[in-house]
Amino acid sequence: MILALIVNEWKGFVRDKICLFLVGLFTLSLILVTWFGFLQNSAQSVAQHHAHDHIRAQWDTMEPSNPHRAAHYGTYAFKPINVLNSLDEGVNSVTGNVLRLEGHTQNDVMFSETSQSLLVSKFGKLKPALLFQFLIPLFLIFLSYNSYASERTSGRLKLLFVQGSSIPTIVFSKALSIWMIGVMLLSVAALTQFLLAHHGLNHDATLRLLLFLLSYGVYYWIVIGLTVALSILFQSATASLSLMIAIWVTWTLFFPKIIGQAAEQIAPLQSRIEFQDSIKEDRAKGLDGHNPSDERRKKLEADTLNQYNVENLKDLPINFAGIVMQADEEYGNQVWDKHFGDVYDRLEQQKRIVQRSGFINPFGALQSLSMGMSGTDMFHHLEFLKQAEAYRRVFIQTLNDEYAFGGSKTGERGWKADTEFFKSVKDFEYLHPNLSMVFSNYTLDALSLLFWFAA
Repeated sequence: MILALIVNEWKGFVRDKICLFLVGLFTLSLILVTWFGFLQNSAQSVAQHHAHDHIRAQWDTMEPSNPHRAAHYGTYAFKPINVLNSLDEGVNSVTGNVLRLEGHTQNDVMFSETSQSLLVSKFGKLKPALLFQFLIPLFLIFLSYNSYASERTSGRLKLLFVQGSSIPTIVFSKALSIWMIGVMLLSVAALTQFLLAHHGLNHDATLRLLLFLLSYGVYYWIVIGLTVALSILFQSATASLSLMIAIWVTWTLFFPKIIGQAAEQIAPLQSRIEFQDSIKEDRAKGLDGHNPSDERRKKLEADTLNQYNVENLKDLPINFAGIVMQADEEYGNQVWDKHFGDVYDRLEQQKRIVQRSGFINPFGALQSLSMGMSGTDMFHHLEFLKQAEAYRRVFIQTLNDEYAFGGSKTGERGWKADTEFFKSVKDFEYLHPNLSMVFSNYTLDALSLLFWFAA
């Protein structure tokens, strides 16, 4: 009986020219948008590789120079382009994708697209996720709102009862028929993505793509199920449509703004000026306010002289300037850990608050899962920052150690490391988090969608 009802529903869809036109329009749009996203990702990846090769060539061909001067020259870390980034841009356009790594400071990511494009900052780039989250659910709502009411008003409902159907069977069949259209549109984008980027879809990326599609499939079932339920509850199809549109607007527009502002109030961030001033103060006066830099230097000098059993810095077999530079870096690292760690903790607190809201707003849970599976969420961004900072510390220590122990002595400001040393400095390599690490951050979102699915 269910199969017969589904076949009958699909015959109705095929006869409806407007429905066919919209399905065709969405299919073409998804193919084009997925293709354009892939091309954009590919172009950005090529540009990153060219920039990386250029910077690496500068280090490989660097003339003999002071290692600490090279530390100020620094290098760059690029946030890698994932093959699934083209599905959902997430926070990438806001956070940027290039991080300068240098001595004495921990920098912010630079060159975000929103800082360079008014269009992106207002509307975001057109990605498949934009169609999946906003336009296709609206289309499914318009297909669903009159599905049960039309049977009741036309009198076909009594005929279906006579033929042995029940209300649950009819409702389920109608919802499933409409849901299959949503799944078909999802499959179009997935197939296009697979054909374009199959060479980059390893086991982890393939599982991410499947979970990405599963999340949207569950969300579409929630939207369709709720719309059909309202169609049953209300005698008027117009009333059920109006209420569902109001719910959809609340989910997609009002709740994200309200919950986002609430998260900012509960776990507020410092302003950039306050943040920089507090770092500057801790660097100068000490983390506890009683250990300024000049006192730290005097103690370091005494300890170093005692270690090498000499009385004057000029008698040291090493370069004390390099020791000072590295000690300053290590102290600075404590300052960065304190202040940047606080920022990261607050960002994660805000994210957890938003995730808990998924139990009242399934759209929020969907957005989180969509960005998480695409690798464009806040957790991926923070992981990039943490790995880049860990590399920066090793990078700067390598240069400072060469300055201190590479053959120079205290006072030899003109001493230079050779080209071979700079060639030996290793590159930054980002280890992309695997799915098990990522999904642990999104258990709450998955439970939220399942809660709505069951409800």
